[in-house]
Amino acid sequence: MKEKLLNEMTLRFPSLSENERFARLAVSGFISSLDPALDELSEIKTAVSEAVTNCIVHAYRDRVGEITMQVRIYEGQLIYIRIKDKGCGIEDIPLARTPLYTTAPDEERAGLGFAIMESFTDRLRVSSRAGGGTAVTMLRTLRTRKAANGDKSKEG
Repeated sequence: MKEKLLNEMTLRFPSLSENERFARLAVSGFISSLDPALDELSEIKTAVSEAVTNCIVHAYRDRVGEITMQVRIYEGQLIYIRIKDKGCGIEDIPLARTPLYTTAPDEERAGLGFAIMESFTDRLRVSSRAGGGTAVTMLRTLRTRKAANGDKSKEG
């Protein structure tokens, strides 16, 4: 990444369902210094929620494990978010990224997590190893407030 790193944080927390909300609030608070538009903030929080929920529901099915969330802010309003677990891993990433596919059909899951993450980010990368965990990396460049108010150009 050629942009200059301005700030970063790393959090580790157990894969408890109540920590999905914590992750949303943490990322929101951390990137608030960039003064994102409300729709952008909502989309980023939703993408984080989906990634963390995947860790809770799929990576650590019958146990509590550790989730690591790393957030970086780069010059040019670029946000880097990495959600990582040490769970069961994903055997077939392209299949897992297929809309409506789920490994938990008995739990009434929609199978849209990756599709939502992809639609709310500029770039989504998923790396995984069966039995070795999964890392989801999301990149998003925020609009400037001027651009958010009608001017489609980006600063930088």
